[in-house]
Amino acid sequence: MTFLRGALVEFIPTNLIPIPNIIVFQYNPETMSHAWTQPDAPSAGPNETTANPLAVNGDPGESFTFTLCLDAADSIADGTVSAGLAQVSGVYSRIAALEMLLYPAEATTSGLLGRVTAAIGGALGLGGGDEGIHRCIPANYLNTVLFVWGPGRIVPVRVTALTINEKLYDELLNPTKAEVQITLKVLTRQDLAHDTDILAAVGRTASDYSQGLRKALAVANLINTAESVLGMLPV
Repeated sequence: MTFLRGALVEFIPTNLIPIPNIIVFQYNPETMSHAWTQPDAPSAGPNETTANPLAVNGDPGESFTFTLCLDAADSIADGTVSAGLAQVSGVYSRIAALEMLLYPAEATTSGLLGRVTAAIGGALGLGGGDEGIHRCIPANYLNTVLFVWGPGRIVPVRVTALTINEKLYDELLNPTKAEVQITLKVLTRQDLAHDTDILAAVGRTASDYSQGLRKALAVANLINTAESVLGMLPV
């Protein structure tokens, strides 16, 4: 049986065609913390003595925390395309790709990573080149990132914390084994309302898809338990 691998997909604007920077997990994490937080209730209005205890300001907050294990030796043993890179830089290339997710868009769209993805787009006939680098993104704006965890969870996220524990090194002091703890904040529809670049629809579509699936599964569970629940009600 072939297992799907999780991934983080960063969309880097290059002219009209976004070229994704896909960070596929070398190994899926064995455990994952999935946390929810309820937003604060709105304050009481000018003509109200108390606030409605059931009122909320928006959607609940959602986050994921997990640890990725990286091992250059396994990449080298696989003999795949990544084996050569692992021999030269260990797992540093994977770590660097994760670190760049924390930087604002200007650091990638006008930097080396943006120029490489633009060149890829040009080679594929998708537009690109230096003139294709997106010029409408403010300097302190993060690129759109999707957390892909199987077909049921494809959500827009922001990387809020990254802790890297490097364990072994090669002769050039490149890390060859590491554990990376990642915390992701799932962006709500209210958050995505501030996204106005050409890739805004990507995050909204992913959010709507995952929320629609969540609702469908909740309804399926309701139907599955309806009979037993009705027997418990005092009416």
